[in-house]
Amino acid sequence: MSDKDEPKGRSAFDLIGGESAIRLLVDRFYDLMDLEPAYKELRTVHGSTLDDARDKLFWFLCGWMGGPQHYIERFGHPRLRARHMPFKIGILERDQWLACMDQAMGDVGVDEDLRARLRESFFQTADWMRNQNV
Repeated sequence: MSDKDEPKGRSAFDLIGGESAIRLLVDRFYDLMDLEPAYKELRTVHGSTLDDARDKLFWFLCGWMGGPQHYIERFGHPRLRARHMPFKIGILERDQWLACMDQAMGDVGVDEDLRARLRESFFQTADWMRNQNV
């Protein structure tokens, strides 16, 4: 997300409610992935445990939304596409990721305007991550 998208200088990190709100969002996202049959293929891509993925997404989203750069401090530049290349990410996985995140945002009460902006940014990133055409 870029600063030009932020109203009156407030970052998405501030608008969503900081680290505690992002942790709640990430936990709900991965809980849904584990619980909902609609996200079965997405869940399969993540392997047997989600603990590592939970932390990495939390750390990444904090910085991506304009907060502390926890991910970069631990791992350097995110290199999202390169780091995800070993995993099959097609249209189905992209769409399940987006639907799961949108459901999580709704469940934790992300403001509708912010949710719409995040939905658009998530789509751009998720679509760029695809390494399969199906």
